[in-house]
Amino acid sequence: MKQHTVIDSPYGPLTLVAEDGVLCGLYMTDQRHRPPEETFGTPDETPFAEAEEQLEAYFAGELKEFTLELRLNGTPFQRRVWDELRTIPYGERRTYGELAAALGNPAASRAVGLANGKNPIGIIVPCHRVVGADGSLTGYGGGLERKQRLLDFETGTALFAV
Repeated sequence: MKQHTVIDSPYGPLTLVAEDGVLCGLYMTDQRHRPPEETFGTPDETPFAEAEEQLEAYFAGELKEFTLELRLNGTPFQRRVWDELRTIPYGERRTYGELAAALGNPAASRAVGLANGKNPIGIIVPCHRVVGADGSLTGYGGGLERKQRLLDFETGTALFAV
């Protein structure tokens, strides 16, 4: 059974989705690959207290690593990519090629990019920490402006507090 709630964040409203009480989605408004609203289940904030608490601490700069139980629904390859994303430390960046090499297939950077773009739990599974081979910002489901703001926030280079 799926449930969802919408919370405010410095990056706009975030829709949290749980399946059987376990977080399986965190979506931004206007996010590419955002599932249709009708797939989010019934509105109910009950299963999201811990997620909301950790997100609030993250946005306050007090939390660097999430410890939530997650249900990452995807192909085996996508789940491997998303697991690898969770190893990127707060404030650091990796390239698609580095992720592909860490997964044992240096030639799979394009496939890693596609899996990264379909990450169902943004921010918590930090796909925003992945950049192009030359360090440039490349696609981000939540938009490049949000990606830059998240990176600046984590590195302490934001011009204004979020």
